[in-house]
Amino acid sequence: MALTNRDIADIFERVSDMLEIRGDIIHRVLSYRRASETIRDLPRDLRAIAAEGTLTELPNIGKTLAEKIEEMLNTGELEFYNRLAQEIPPSLVDIMHINGVGPKKAKLFWDELDITTVEALKTAAEEGKLRDLPRMGAKSEQKILDGIEALSRRTGRTSIGVALPAAQSILDQLMALPQAIEGAIAGSIRRGRPTIGDVDLLVASDDAAPIMDVFVNLPNIARVLGHGPTKSSIELLNGLQVDLRVLEKARWGTALNYFTGSQAHNIQMRELMLAKGYSLNEHALRPLDADGNMIEDESQYVLCATEEAVYAAVDLPYIPPELREDSGEFEAARAGKLPNLIVLDDLRADLHMHTTWSDGKLSVREMAEAARSRGRQYIVITDHSHYSTIANGLTVERLMEQHAEVQQVAAEMGPDFRVFHGIEMDIRSDGTLDYPDEVLAQLDFVIASLHFSLTQERSVITRRLLNAIENPHVDLIGHPRGQLIEQREPADLDMDVVFEAALKHGTALEINANPMRLDLEAQYARHAVDMGVLLSINTDAHSAEQMDLLHFGVLTARRGWVEADSVINTWPVERFVEWVSSRG
Repeated sequence: MALTNRDIADIFERVSDMLEIRGDIIHRVLSYRRASETIRDLPRDLRAIAAEGTLTELPNIGKTLAEKIEEMLNTGELEFYNRLAQEIPPSLVDIMHINGVGPKKAKLFWDELDITTVEALKTAAEEGKLRDLPRMGAKSEQKILDGIEALSRRTGRTSIGVALPAAQSILDQLMALPQAIEGAIAGSIRRGRPTIGDVDLLVASDDAAPIMDVFVNLPNIARVLGHGPTKSSIELLNGLQVDLRVLEKARWGTALNYFTGSQAHNIQMRELMLAKGYSLNEHALRPLDADGNMIEDESQYVLCATEEAVYAAVDLPYIPPELREDSGEFEAARAGKLPNLIVLDDLRADLHMHTTWSDGKLSVREMAEAARSRGRQYIVITDHSHYSTIANGLTVERLMEQHAEVQQVAAEMGPDFRVFHGIEMDIRSDGTLDYPDEVLAQLDFVIASLHFSLTQERSVITRRLLNAIENPHVDLIGHPRGQLIEQREPADLDMDVVFEAALKHGTALEINANPMRLDLEAQYARHAVDMGVLLSINTDAHSAEQMDLLHFGVLTARRGWVEADSVINTWPVERFVEWVSSRG
């Protein structure tokens, strides 16, 4: 069986968890975990990298792990994992997915009661067999049952499109309290990850109790998982866990840095601090004596009220949260080469949206007015082409009728807001395009997208996309990999070939801002701009409300180290028109 990047990343992640259960040294555990993260975020196929003999040039991949990758690519399995599975039941990793169960408890249940599955653990808890184990009790046993129930409601990680609004709503309620001084969403949301495990909230205050009381009594709570003086945890009705920490303002910088992560970034920060003579945690910089031991005198602790102060302590400039994945940000910071990341206000336009002409909710005029009210300077109306019959796609005749309406709306909106006419054209299953060139030539802007037959083999579906990229009338490839996060796997495209073709033909690639897509993903966006490929960040809006999703695309672009000038809809309208005109 041919293994994909994701398959190999999953195996390394499982190996990491099994080694942690076994009690291996933390550096060995982290080596597999870091390798898993590197592979999961790769913009290229591991097979191509292995064929070039450059696996060891990847971050966190040394000679030993490179050999294991090659073994999996060649045989479809990993002998080391198979041997480990004889010693550590792989299903113990599933037990660690239960809230409050780490590797030590998973091993305890296995050693004492021979429990190796979630179902067996549930049965033992229901029969009262856990409470007499070391470091357990009746309350801990009930927490295990509650955690199993919560796990059963989860279908996986939560989309950032769900988690970020939920987190912001809770934070807004807490920040309305007079005791709250400063607040932030931390964790993987702050880093802009497409999916979220748990939500981390921080609030600075000199009086934590009232804030905690409001937090644990919010109306949409399924259960309170913990209620302490400075930390509390709740589970929302949608299964999302939210952790709140309240701290004094003087420690804000170290806490926000620590709880933002990532784990790999934090490890690097701790190592840099050790070299400076400090131990770093979420509370403070604690000085070390000549023997490397922590000095316990709190009067000598260094408190950091800002993250800038934390980075300054290791002689680095502030590193934006979206870059904190230990993927080159430290090297760039030391060299003074951190990117000037794109921000939401850089975007002047939205180039991908739908109206009632196909499957949208609003008319051309209503979409234009909604975009203008949100500060856009120009838009492109891009309804579906007729191959998308399920989306009421436009025949050539209807497209020409719509063209007249778009022109009329554009004239009535005035010179300070431009409305262009385009199309989101299907790339058919056989690789042909939905409209002939003479029709495309009459449009202001053309998007081509893959919507159907996404499971075709790599060579076939890559060729389909290349047919669109090579067409001089196609300006943008919409959501290039066709993924729906947590619902549909992306197409198995040869992205190296796609990027090379896009660069050669001057075709832009989209970062689709809908949180169900976020396609291109960050690692591909970074690789694309490194090559010189142009991008566009669009909402693919089917309603006015969906125009407000643009910031998710910006977060993804920032994770991909994208600067504004690489994104065509940051350009003034005159530059945009000139670029499109030069391509036809």
